[in-house]
Amino acid sequence: MKLRVMTANLWAERSDPAALARLLQEEQPDVLAVQELGPAQAEAIASVLPYGRLDPRLDCEGLGIALRHPAEVTLLQLPRRDARIARLAPGTWPGLEVQVEVVNVHVVAPHSLPPWRTFATRFAQVRGLGRWLDANPHPARIVCGDLNATPLWPAYRHLAARLRDLAAAHADAAGRPPARTWGPWHGAPRLLRLDHVLASGGRVIELRALRVAGSDHSALVVELEF
Repeated sequence: MKLRVMTANLWAERSDPAALARLLQEEQPDVLAVQELGPAQAEAIASVLPYGRLDPRLDCEGLGIALRHPAEVTLLQLPRRDARIARLAPGTWPGLEVQVEVVNVHVVAPHSLPPWRTFATRFAQVRGLGRWLDANPHPARIVCGDLNATPLWPAYRHLAARLRDLAAAHADAAGRPPARTWGPWHGAPRLLRLDHVLASGGRVIELRALRVAGSDHSALVVELEF
């Protein structure tokens, strides 16, 4: 089965809900993992992807997973922001022969104040996720979202040691660098690669970075075959 997964940081209430709905209609993801989810964006998403769990907020703490078909979505308790876990089961998802697990995570930004609390929270978030991954191995797992970490930073390396970086592997096979995903405002050039899709299992068919109207992050869309 082929599975199309998209991850996008929506920059709280700044991203355009109507443009987001159009993007989803064009790209047709089966799974959408969103960070910094606002109420208007959640309504637009639900009009295209009616299943899953969306928990919008008016600040930067909103998070959710939207799905094309029904699936169980649970929380993984982490400091400040819990991760969301969707478990796509054979029988419920047409053509799926194995359970696929999708984890949506948003690591706190390093520039958040106060710095001494922020770095402790980042460390605890990433360590907590890493411990959970070690304790719950899965042959078909996707961990995606805004890690607020480039490949040079410990937060990324801690998770990439357990899962393969799909954007890096796909770009390397094509002989080019992976796309950067963040800029200081929505129309700015993308300067850093902060958004990631890491996985165990699956073969990458396609992976692209896409602009999201009104957001300072580009979305990542990956199509995998399991």
